[in-house]
Amino acid sequence: MTLDPNLSGKQLIVIGDRVLLKVDDSERRTEVGLYLPDTVRDKEEVLGGTITQVGQGTPLVEPSLLADAMWKSSKEVSVRYIPMEARVGDYALFLKKAAVELEFENENLHIVPQSAILVLVREEAEEGDELV
Repeated sequence: MTLDPNLSGKQLIVIGDRVLLKVDDSERRTEVGLYLPDTVRDKEEVLGGTITQVGQGTPLVEPSLLADAMWKSSKEVSVRYIPMEARVGDYALFLKKAAVELEFENENLHIVPQSAILVLVREEAEEGDELV
């Protein structure tokens, strides 16, 4: 998908639980050292790339609103989100069939839901990060 050229100079804003990636078009070994076997590369089921933007996360519904219809509520609704695990700068392997490919300002990008990400590679663990 190519976006309208009149959008040049505009900013893409990623929403929800999605990430924007710049795909790594390297050979069998990715920039971060992950080895992709020929069976995976030939079928191109899995792609890898660097995350350039992340959405806010999955929105949560206020539990008190579940009892009444949301449109009948006169309460001001404050939206809360389940935060994303993916971060800008992470390297991600993701399922190609779940991604939407687009071209924006002469760059090939992919929009991927967080659920389609198989693994993240992060440079260093920061304080408070869970180590596996």
